[in-house]
Amino acid sequence: MKKKKSDKKGSSPYRWALTAFLMAVAVSAVLTLASESMLDGAGMAVALLILLVFIALGILFDILGVAVTAADPKPFHSMAAHKVKGARQALMLLRHADRVSSICNDVVGDICGIVSGATGAVIVVRLQSGLGLNAILASVGVTALISGLTIGGKALGKPFAMNRSTRVVYLAGRVLYLFRRR
Repeated sequence: MKKKKSDKKGSSPYRWALTAFLMAVAVSAVLTLASESMLDGAGMAVALLILLVFIALGILFDILGVAVTAADPKPFHSMAAHKVKGARQALMLLRHADRVSSICNDVVGDICGIVSGATGAVIVVRLQSGLGLNAILASVGVTALISGLTIGGKALGKPFAMNRSTRVVYLAGRVLYLFRRR
């Protein structure tokens, strides 16, 4: 039996894995650098705000990753035919739903989880030194809070993404359209 040739150049799963790896390294470096530079010398309120931003970012990208896999492309074909801004970008997201979902859920989502954990560690050290809290109790409390907010937020976001997938993908298409225009 002959091996079936791929329609697209470079569509090997190994090539995608390498691309995802390189993307993860780059995004992780950028987000970690941003987090570290913002946390350096920041107070507890700013550290908590940074933590919440990374948790929210992970939840938002999880919503987008789910919505892209659940959305129907038909409304976007109609919108693109009527030259609605962002419709072509939304269709591009849907055509590559497997990769978009992987990037949103795995690359960005996992990195946000890791950076949230690192930010949580900084908060634990500050709680321990500033308030004299027991390191183990502070660590357990902060870790539990990060886990609860992340998992609870994603649990709320998944049905939202599935029920409003067209709206979510359209908004993502509009954002991509705005970035493309600049």
